[in-house]
Amino acid sequence: MTQAFLEPFRDADLVKGVLHEIHKLTTRPWVIMEICGGQTHSILHYGLDQLLPKELELVHGPGCPVCVTSLELIDKALAIASQPGVIFTSYGDMLRVPGSTGDLFSVRAAGGTVRVVYSPLDAVRIAQENPDKQVVFFGIGFETTAPANAMSVVQAKALGLKNYSMLVSQVRVPPAMHAILGSPLNRVQGFLAAGHVCAVMGYWEYLPIAEQYRIPIVVTGFEPLDLVTGILQTVQQLEAGKHEVLNAYPRAVTQPGNRAAQAILEKVYESCDRNWRGIGMIPQSGWRLRPEYAGYDAEIRFNVENIHTQESEICVAGKILQGLMKPVDCPAFGKLCNPQNPLGATMVSSEGACAAYYRYGRAAIEEPSMPG
Repeated sequence: MTQAFLEPFRDADLVKGVLHEIHKLTTRPWVIMEICGGQTHSILHYGLDQLLPKELELVHGPGCPVCVTSLELIDKALAIASQPGVIFTSYGDMLRVPGSTGDLFSVRAAGGTVRVVYSPLDAVRIAQENPDKQVVFFGIGFETTAPANAMSVVQAKALGLKNYSMLVSQVRVPPAMHAILGSPLNRVQGFLAAGHVCAVMGYWEYLPIAEQYRIPIVVTGFEPLDLVTGILQTVQQLEAGKHEVLNAYPRAVTQPGNRAAQAILEKVYESCDRNWRGIGMIPQSGWRLRPEYAGYDAEIRFNVENIHTQESEICVAGKILQGLMKPVDCPAFGKLCNPQNPLGATMVSSEGACAAYYRYGRAAIEEPSMPG
């Protein structure tokens, strides 16, 4: 999208007008969750959270793929990347996510071949260029990245590559929403759904969620006007006692979504239970490769299926991602945990809530004291 195209969605006067409507409309306390880490960063970057009525509380959901990739999958990645003859490829954010004994940067420092790629098809190309090496792509992400990741497997199969595989960490938004709303500790009363996920999947899957939990869901983009419009439509429903699914991002999202992308997902993946970092197992919340593509499953190829690990008790990222805490509620925030020394993935990721709070100064950050 060009800058000129986006300018109206960043128009300060238009945003102020919608904020004025939100202030006039809000009569009660409400808790609204934006599901996507990109939305979290936009909200804090533009200071929208500070311009809303005091009755409205925004909490930050598990919509950052780096943040929710489980510790055991990170440890599997480390085990695979450490093996001789392996070229391990990944998006850049994943290299700094801590596992039990280090991160992918530490594997590279120890002599492992770890490369940053910008597309899974880059990893397929690397496999073509290095027939004597096993090339593994760390396939993380929500529904947004899943079609391209799936296509890399389809292309590798079409090319007859025997040295390409994918470590799959695909997760899905609707089951996570069920997990949050079904918890006895749930505080969320309205959802801002992630526009880019819905651009792929549509929003038909959210209709039964809104009906079951009697909760409004509004599909929202990432620019200031998108976000405040989504918040306004959510508050309008909350104040009126309605629970519909609305689309505040029509320039990119339709109810059916991208049918071609959904077809490739259906061809390559099947649903499975998935462990979310800090949250735990969410039934049918992930995808894995179908049996006909099992030969491209890195967990099977490198025999790391039985690696299981224990989450850290220090990091409270799981509670943050469920809307039960804010980053500033964590005793380690900005002290023991900061972008240079992250305890958890929510401080590592460029989309993580903790990183956003740190970057945009939502609380006074104390420098850690030096021992002695």
